[in-house]
Amino acid sequence: MEYRQLGNTNEKVSILGFGAMRLPTVEGQNSQINYDKASEIFSYGIDNGINIIDTAYSFHANEVHGSAGNSEPFLGEFLESGYREKVYLQTKCPSWLINTEADLEKYLDQQLNRLKTDYIDNYLLHGVNNENWENYKNANVIEFLDNALADGKIKHVGFSTHGTFETLLLLTMEYDKWEIGLTQMNYLDETYQTGIEGIDYLSSMNIGTEVMEPLRGGRLVENIPNNIQQMWNQAEEKRSPLEWALHYLWNMENVNCVFSGMQSLEHVKTNIEIASNSKANMLSENDQKLIKDVATEYKQHKGNDCTSCGYCMPCPNGINIPHCFREYNIGNILNNPKASAMQYFTYFEDNALAHNCTLCGDCTSMCPQALNIPDEMEKVKNFFGEEFNHF
Repeated sequence: MEYRQLGNTNEKVSILGFGAMRLPTVEGQNSQINYDKASEIFSYGIDNGINIIDTAYSFHANEVHGSAGNSEPFLGEFLESGYREKVYLQTKCPSWLINTEADLEKYLDQQLNRLKTDYIDNYLLHGVNNENWENYKNANVIEFLDNALADGKIKHVGFSTHGTFETLLLLTMEYDKWEIGLTQMNYLDETYQTGIEGIDYLSSMNIGTEVMEPLRGGRLVENIPNNIQQMWNQAEEKRSPLEWALHYLWNMENVNCVFSGMQSLEHVKTNIEIASNSKANMLSENDQKLIKDVATEYKQHKGNDCTSCGYCMPCPNGINIPHCFREYNIGNILNNPKASAMQYFTYFEDNALAHNCTLCGDCTSMCPQALNIPDEMEKVKNFFGEEFNHF
């Protein structure tokens, strides 16, 4: 296993980390973690070199999105068996529940209890964007983080975000003690959300760079279209789609750690084997070009030609049109609504989604791509539905 220093934390973490959002469950019920199977995969992974785990307050919640999930309690119980000191434990503050400084204190103490630990190695603010950052500031988050560090309740502070590059600029301008940034990245998302630009910027600030969604929820390795597989087959060195996706990220020196949601022992063994050969499987220039060609081919199957320019905004009804189209396009590219459903439904309020469109047409004349936006909104609504039920 290769280990890289996590920004300015002086901690060396495995390049492959455990993402604890998609653990094995009982009869497909998201909130019911299969303790035996989950324990088996964590034990094997840690025994074979993985030393960092990422969870969150809401991971493996019931049907009420954002409520307290069972990932933290599972990990608290599992780590008590002798693994706590062998891993860096990372969890996240539930941003959507924070209104006051008392809330910050309450949820951190709850999470310490749920995780059965006296300290959290890496404490991240979950899904920070420009709007909830204002809420955090009003709740005196900077003083709270400084105090939690001084008290030893947390060792390192950071954030996760699905925002834009401007979000990174805002966060780093207003707080100078960030040590970790967790952002989404894979070969389809180079210019999506914070993208490569964000990883390079965080690295330049000596902030640890962690990557989530390296496989876009597994869609980059499942049901590979024949034309895409034929392109992979043209490579001089043959790799599986999983190897291509992971080596694409590990080939970047600025990526410190990649989190994978591994649901079976087979997944863990395969990913560890790939991670153990990361240095021996550096990508050639031809390999890197092939990845870009594959990404371009995937994108030929997008749903519409939206470029996210934002000229259609603001919508008089509050709909986030670019967000709706981005996730709709990714879902079409990968030929599966599940590829984008979680991000579509959870990163914006319900009133910002396509099913609220009144077909007023005020946006249509503003679109440089001449899209019939009301018609496209109907397609988005039909594609995703009106509620999150895609587990």
